[in-house]
Amino acid sequence: MADAQARDEVVRFTSELIRLDTTNRGGGDCRERPAAEYAAERLAAAGLEPTLLERAPGRTNVVARIEGTDPSADALLVHGHLDVVPAEARDWSVHPFSGEVRDGVVWGRGAVDMKNMDAMILAVVRAWARQGVRPRRDLVLAFTADEEASAEDGAGFLAERHAGLFEGCTEAIGESGAFTFHDGAGREIYPIAAGERGTGWLKLTARGRAGHGSKVNRENAVTRLAAAVTRIGEHEWPLRLTPTVRAALSELAALYGIETALDDVDALLRKLGPAASLVEATVRNSANPTMLEAGYKLNVIPGEAVAYVDGRYLWGAEDEFRATLDELTGPDVDWEFRHHSVALQAPVDAPIYAEMRAAVQEFAPEGHVVPYCMSGGTDAKQFSRLGIRGYGFAPLKLPEGYDYQALFHGVDECVPVEALHFGVDVLDRFLRTA
Repeated sequence: MADAQARDEVVRFTSELIRLDTTNRGGGDCRERPAAEYAAERLAAAGLEPTLLERAPGRTNVVARIEGTDPSADALLVHGHLDVVPAEARDWSVHPFSGEVRDGVVWGRGAVDMKNMDAMILAVVRAWARQGVRPRRDLVLAFTADEEASAEDGAGFLAERHAGLFEGCTEAIGESGAFTFHDGAGREIYPIAAGERGTGWLKLTARGRAGHGSKVNRENAVTRLAAAVTRIGEHEWPLRLTPTVRAALSELAALYGIETALDDVDALLRKLGPAASLVEATVRNSANPTMLEAGYKLNVIPGEAVAYVDGRYLWGAEDEFRATLDELTGPDVDWEFRHHSVALQAPVDAPIYAEMRAAVQEFAPEGHVVPYCMSGGTDAKQFSRLGIRGYGFAPLKLPEGYDYQALFHGVDECVPVEALHFGVDVLDRFLRTA
């Protein structure tokens, strides 16, 4: 269990990091350096030698290594990002960059995504410095820029240009997992991520014959685009179960005393009730149209129309995703990736997963740990290029009524102080022995 000072520091660090506005609006519009310097100063005070690295001015990453007691053991990467998504102050009941601590809760953008985890890491390693603790295996700590956009200035840059800093790392933990999911029937479930869907953000372009809006036009780019977007939006993707999702369904079925029937997953999901939300977005590929651009005057038929689609695909199903998009867009609409990243799969029968499970259950013995696959993605995708298997493990014990997944990128993002204390305790226990 972490000491009292670590518990105080994790709350203070979370609050102070939130006050450092690191809003990432995309396109390079962000400056993580103040938060990076904040983290580096606290790592240095713990006796570590942090390295600050930038691909572009102000887009700062921090990396530090802690030597373990077993030089033959593989190293473990522990990573968290420093940037946050935008927040409109007028929509919040507290200012999103106040870091206010009120009624046992820390408020502000980044409270769960993911300055809380950054603060946990800092609090744990500083406690170790006070106590003279060393972990079993080397730990590489990485605080990254640009996760909320392309990761080109963050984990992607580190993996491409500074791979040597991660020498020996075979596994990693980062967002998002080991949080409390209340099923509405008195059960506390702690999902640990062991996979991510791949990201395929698409640009669709339809071309046709420009002309007057009053004339018949069988080569209308807007019509062609609208038809393709409709086909994509209405497409029923087939069921595809990755090993992680299969394990999640099996463990959830056992928890609820349901006969496992993976040949009828939709029926199983209905029987799981609210817990189905942990897996239902990851049993299929998906593609959701999100933006449309066309025309410049009401009575002019444009020669080109553009749409954007948020596509996600499961591990092992990217080829199917590509082939399906070729079919759905048809001969009159071209598509290309605007952003593309791989799907991930990590084993749930590995010793590290057992250690994560044990750490959570030590401090939440009433909880039920299950694996799950993230519907979105994290920096683990970038680090996978170095052969590092990633897990989502940023522990939080949340009271009933806190919808963790809704707080991500949501209004009035906040985290209970007690949840941060739990996170420090669990992270401390796990990192000592992993």
